[in-house]
Amino acid sequence: MKNAHENLLGLISNCRVCGNVFFAEPLLRFKNMPKAAQHMPDEASLANDKGVDLEVCQCSGCGLVQLSNKPVPYYREVIRAAAFSEEMKAFRIEQFTDFVNKYSLRGNKVLEIGCGKGEYLSLMQQCGADSYGIEYAEESVTYCIRSGLKVTQGFIEKDGSILPDAPFAAFFILNFLEHLPDLNSILRGIYDNLSVNAVGLVEVPNFDMILKNKLFSEFIGDHLFYFTRETLESILNRNGFEVLECKVVWHDYIISAVVKKRSPLDLSSFAGLQLQFKEELQGFISQFGEKRVAVWGAGHQALAILALTDLAEKVRYVVDSAPFKQGKLTPATHIPIFSPDVLNSDPVDAVIIMAASYSEEVANILRQDFSKRMSLMIVKDFGLVCV
Repeated sequence: MKNAHENLLGLISNCRVCGNVFFAEPLLRFKNMPKAAQHMPDEASLANDKGVDLEVCQCSGCGLVQLSNKPVPYYREVIRAAAFSEEMKAFRIEQFTDFVNKYSLRGNKVLEIGCGKGEYLSLMQQCGADSYGIEYAEESVTYCIRSGLKVTQGFIEKDGSILPDAPFAAFFILNFLEHLPDLNSILRGIYDNLSVNAVGLVEVPNFDMILKNKLFSEFIGDHLFYFTRETLESILNRNGFEVLECKVVWHDYIISAVVKKRSPLDLSSFAGLQLQFKEELQGFISQFGEKRVAVWGAGHQALAILALTDLAEKVRYVVDSAPFKQGKLTPATHIPIFSPDVLNSDPVDAVIIMAASYSEEVANILRQDFSKRMSLMIVKDFGLVCV
C-alpha cells in the first residue's frame, strides 16, 4: 500500500529496480525545475506552466540513484532535439563498424530500441547490419518508413512481448534506458527477442562524471535514473546479460557497455561422469564380501555420492567424527552413522574416504591404525585414489 507521502505527491519510496527502500533522506531536492526537457510553453500556454520539485534519491540496497518523481508523459518516445553533429556521426560510424565486425553482425538482424526518426538506425544499416527499429511515436515511425527503414511502432513494456521480426542477433539502446521507469521489464523484454549468444550495445549518461565534476545542472525530470558504471553493470547482470566491455566514451559523458545474452550452463556431461564414477565405486566394492566396505564422511558431498551411486545396500556403515551425526542415519540412503570406534568393534575390509578437504588427514589416521587390515581409498574429483 502506498504511504501518505506517495499518495499526496505521486512520489515513490522504493527502488524501481530491486525494490529496497531509499535512504531516509533524498540526496538532493530541487525546487521549481522544468517540468520536462521537451516541454516548451508558448505564449498561449505560459499561464499554465508551473515548475516541479525533483527529489534525487538513492536505493539503500543496490545503490542506484534515481528520481522519486513520476516519469514524463512521453517517456516511451525517443526525441532527439537536433540532428547529430558531424563529429557525432563520425563517432557512431566508427563505433558501429567496430561492433558489427567484432561480433560478426554483417548481414544479421540488429534491433534498435527506441530508434526515434532513425538517426542511428540508418548508420547501423550503412555499417553492414540488417537493421530494425522499434519506436513508440507514430510520427517518427512514419518518417522512418518513408526513409526506407524497417521500423515497428510499439514499446517493449514487459517480458514475453515478441516482436514480428524476432529473434535478433544483436540490439542497441542509446541514451534511452535512463528514461524508462520499469527497467527490469524492458531489459527482460529485450532479452526475450534475442537469439542465443546475441550481443548488445547499451549506453547511458555517465553519472560517475557528473559526480566527479559536481554537475548539479544535469538533473532533469526526463532522466529517472543516474547510472554509475557499477550500477549499470549490476542491472544488466540482474536481467540476463553478461557485460563483455564497459567504458566511457564521447568526452566522458557516456558509459558504453557491450553485453551478451546469458545462456544456461551446459551440465550435460555431469550425467556421464556420475555413471562413470558409479561404476568405479561399485567395481571397487565388489572386490569384497557383502557389506564389507564402510564410508568415512557424512558431509554433503558424501551424502550426495551415496544417493547418486546407489550404495545404500552395499555399504555397511558410515563413519563420522561429529558427535551430533553419530547414532543417526544418512538421509535418503538410511545407512547408520557411527563414531570411528566402530572400525575396531565391527571391522570392515575397506574404507572409502569422502571427507572433502579433510580426506588426507583422515587417511593419515587410518594408515597408522588400520592400513595392515583394510584397503583405503580417497574420493578425489569424483575418482578413486588408492591410499
